[in-house]
Amino acid sequence: MNMKDHVAVVTGSGTGIGAAVALRLADAGVRVAVNYTKSLKEAEETLRSVNAKGVDGILAQGDVGNDEDCRRIASHVAEKWGRIDILVNNAGATVFADHANLDGLTADDFLRIYKTNVVGSFQMIRACTPQLRKSGFGRIVNVSSVAGVLGVGSSVAYAASKGALNTMTLSLARALAPEIRVNAVCPGFVGTRWFSDRFDKDTYDRIVEHNKLSTPLHRAGMPEDIAEAVAFFCGEGARHITGELLLADAGHHLALAGVTKRQS
Repeated sequence: MNMKDHVAVVTGSGTGIGAAVALRLADAGVRVAVNYTKSLKEAEETLRSVNAKGVDGILAQGDVGNDEDCRRIASHVAEKWGRIDILVNNAGATVFADHANLDGLTADDFLRIYKTNVVGSFQMIRACTPQLRKSGFGRIVNVSSVAGVLGVGSSVAYAASKGALNTMTLSLARALAPEIRVNAVCPGFVGTRWFSDRFDKDTYDRIVEHNKLSTPLHRAGMPEDIAEAVAFFCGEGARHITGELLLADAGHHLALAGVTKRQS
C-alpha cells in the first residue's frame, strides 16, 4: 500500500491504537496529523516516530468533544497541506462497571462517554467532510468495538456508545457516498494502557492469557493488529467497500456465540 503525500487526521493518536494507526499510515507514505487532548509527551513521541519514517507530520491538539476544536483541527491540517484524504476517528472514553451493576453508572458517565465516542466522531466527520469530498479519495474509518455489536465490554455505557457509532457509520456511508467511504473497525480486547494502567501486572497478564485461550485464533490483540485493519479501509483495496463493520477480535465473537448456543 503506497499512499505517498496523502493526508490523514488520526484522533487520539498519542497512544495505543491511534499511535499504531499513525505509524502504519506513515509506513505507506501518508502525512499524519497526530491529535491528542492532554497526552502531549506521548503525542510528541508518536510524531517523532512518524518523522523517523521519512514522512511529514504535525501535532493537532484538541478535544473532539468540542466542536470548535474539531473545526480548528481540520482547518489547521488543510492550511498545512491543502488537503485531507483520511479521517480515523480513534479517540475514545470509557468507564469500567459490571453490566449487571445498574448503580455503577451515572447519567454523567453516559454523557461523557457519548460526547467523545459518538458526538466527537460526528463533529470530526463534519469538520473534515469538505476536504474529504475535494480530495477524490475520501476515507473515514471509525474505531468502534465488538462491544457495540455484542453488548459486552467495559460498561453498558461504553457498549451503547459503540453501538451508536456503528449505526452512525452506516448512516453516513449512505449520506456521504459516493465521494467518501465510511467504514468501522470493531476491535475486541487490545493490549493498551486502558487495561495496563487499570490493573496490576499479574492481573493484566491473566487478562491477556485468558484472551489467548478463549479466542478461536488463540491471540490477544495488540494495537498493531487493529492498525492493519484500519489501513486496509484506508487503501485502494477497500475502494469497493463502504458501510462495513469489520470485527477484528481474533474470532472472539464466534466464541461468545458458541457459549450462547450451548446455554440456550
